[in-house]
Amino acid sequence: MIKQAGTPPAGAPGATEEEAVERSETADSGGTEGAPAGAPAIPPVLVVADSEVPEKARRRRFSAEYKMHILEEADACSEPGEVGALLRREGLYSSHLVVWRRQRAEGTLEGLRPRKRGRKPQPINPLAKKVAELERKNKRLEQRLKQAEIIIDVQKKVSQILGVPLSGESKGDDE
Repeated sequence: MIKQAGTPPAGAPGATEEEAVERSETADSGGTEGAPAGAPAIPPVLVVADSEVPEKARRRRFSAEYKMHILEEADACSEPGEVGALLRREGLYSSHLVVWRRQRAEGTLEGLRPRKRGRKPQPINPLAKKVAELERKNKRLEQRLKQAEIIIDVQKKVSQILGVPLSGESKGDDE
């Protein structure tokens, strides 16, 4: 392995050192490690881990066929540790198997389809549009009624000030 130009120094974060050759002698044998006696020593190579983090983590989605395949493999495992090896190989958790088995019991492939996450949408009430329209109309009529009552009160006060009787009132009503 060759050290590339522009690599961070040995103390850089994420940097690890790996030796370029295999060890052929032990430390007790008197020779240098990794090289035959008399050969020049090869410095360790600096390997930098990828420090880039993706913008947003993406949730894995598994197809129904994949889930069925994994469940069949898991059910076929008879030796201790085989299921664990399967899960490690596929990068899965035991909870995946639990959920997928429950979905399989609910209904073969349809139960294994990925489900949309989040709150479920509320069913649309067919009368909601009509109710909203009636509420707007009711509010408009209440405003008109309030305005009419104000106008009637003003007319009564003006008639009292001017001494003009309103229609429907007779002179003998006050007595």
